Amino acid sequence: MRRPLSRLSDALVLLWLVATLTFLLVRLAPGDPTTMLVAPDASAEVIGRQRVAFGLDGSLPAQYGRWLGAVLRGDLGMSLSRAQPVRTVIAEALPYSLWLGGMSLAGSVLFGVLVGGWQARRAGSRTDVTLTVLGTVVYAAPHFWLALGLVVLATTGASVLGLPAWARLPAFGAATPALELSGWAAFSDLLRHSVLPLLVLTLTGAAGIARYARASLAEAWGAPHVTTAVARGIAPSDVQRRYVLRNALAPIVVLVGLSLPGVVAGSVFVEQVFAWPGLGRTMLGAIASRDYPVVLGLTLLYAAVVISANLAADLVLLRLDPRRRT
Repeated sequence: MRRPLSRLSDALVLLWLVATLTFLLVRLAPGDPTTMLVAPDASAEVIGRQRVAFGLDGSLPAQYGRWLGAVLRGDLGMSLSRAQPVRTVIAEALPYSLWLGGMSLAGSVLFGVLVGGWQARRAGSRTDVTLTVLGTVVYAAPHFWLALGLVVLATTGASVLGLPAWARLPAFGAATPALELSGWAAFSDLLRHSVLPLLVLTLTGAAGIARYARASLAEAWGAPHVTTAVARGIAPSDVQRRYVLRNALAPIVVLVGLSLPGVVAGSVFVEQVFAWPGLGRTMLGAIASRDYPVVLGLTLLYAAVVISANLAADLVLLRLDPRRRT
C-alpha cells in the first residue's frame, strides 16, 4: 500500500502547485475585471469600491491566502461577470461537456480499437497503408478546421443540395431556440444538435486510438508465445482473448486514461465553433472577461481530473502488467 499512498500524496502536491501557479498567472496577467464591469466613465471611487467587493483590494499574498482558505472549505467563490457561485456556473455547463466528451470517447475507443485490430491482422497490406494515411490526416487536422467544414456543409451545403428540413442538422447550440421541449422530444433535439460536434471529436479520437491499437496488437500478434499458441492449434478467438488482447491492453489503457480529462474539460475549439454550452466555452468566456474565480475553479477541476486519470491509469497498469509491480 505504500506505493499507491505515495502516489496519492504526490498527486495532492501537484494539484496544489497547479492551483498556486494558475492563481499567480491569472493575477499577474494584464487586464482588470473591475474596469470591464463598470461604466466607462466610472470614477476612481466607484472602481475602488468594486475592487473591494471583488476582493481585489489586498496584496497578492493576502488574496492568495483568502482564496486558498475558501477552496479548502469547498467555496470556489462568486463569478465576477455572472454574479453566481462558481459551483453553479460549473454545474450548469458540466452536463453538456460530460455528454459530448463521454459519447465521443466511447465512440473513439470502440471504432479506434476495431479499426486498429483490423489493420494489425493485415499489417503491410495496401488497405492497411491507406487506412494509416487517412487516419494520420484526420488525426493531424485541427479540430476547429474540421468543425468549420462541417458547419459549412450543414448550412450552405445543405441549402445547395436542397436537402429537406428533417435532413438538415443544426450547426449551433445544444437545443432549438424558442422551443420548450421535454421528455423524448427534448432528448431527440439534443441528439440532433450533438451529431456534428460528436462527429468531429469521434473521428479525430478514433484516428489516434487506431494508431496505438494497431501498433500494440501487431506487436502482440508477433510475440513468440502467440505464435506457439497458434501452432498448438488453439482457436484464434481464444488466442486473441487470452494472449493478444491482454498484452496489448497496457498502452491502450494509458491512452484512454489520458483521454478521460477531455470528457470533463470538453474541446474548447469544438464547443466554441458549435456554440456548445460546455465547460470549454465557459472557460473561454471567463478568460475574455477576466473572471478570475471561474478561471481558477475550472482550472482546479481540470487539474484534479487530469491527475486522477493519470493516477487511476497507473494503478490499473499495476493490475494488468505484473512486471510493473516490481
